[in-house]
Amino acid sequence: MNKSKPDNPELKARLNETQYQVTQCSATEPPFNNEFWNHHEDGIYVDIVSGEALFSSVHKFDSGTGWPSFVSPIEPANITEHSDNNYGMRRVEVRSTSADSHLGHLFPDGPGPTGLRYCINSASLRFVPRARLEAEGYVQYLSLFVGRGT
Repeated sequence: MNKSKPDNPELKARLNETQYQVTQCSATEPPFNNEFWNHHEDGIYVDIVSGEALFSSVHKFDSGTGWPSFVSPIEPANITEHSDNNYGMRRVEVRSTSADSHLGHLFPDGPGPTGLRYCINSASLRFVPRARLEAEGYVQYLSLFVGRGT
């Protein structure tokens, strides 16, 4: 778990083109044609650049939009919100705190209890399965899955 942003040449070498365009150039991947929109395994989603813990499968829901959607982050301090008025819309852009990766957008049309929908690009995320949390340094998130089977 790095939690810092590598320099640009290292990022270009490490990320595929879609990951680079999404995280560094604020692009949006296509809906329904991305890695995590229909992913249901228990675990957490971390910033692909820095490893910052961002979201949990416990807070994931099917928004019908074709992108992974969450009602809340697992570490609010790892998310920053910015006004985004591009494309003639008023939106709230969501970025990671340490790496400043573009993640997606926040909308006020989600389910309870928050009423929020964090609509996130799969290309900005790396999934850490519940079984790998301890080995990868995310042991503090195991408690999210207590009572959810093995």
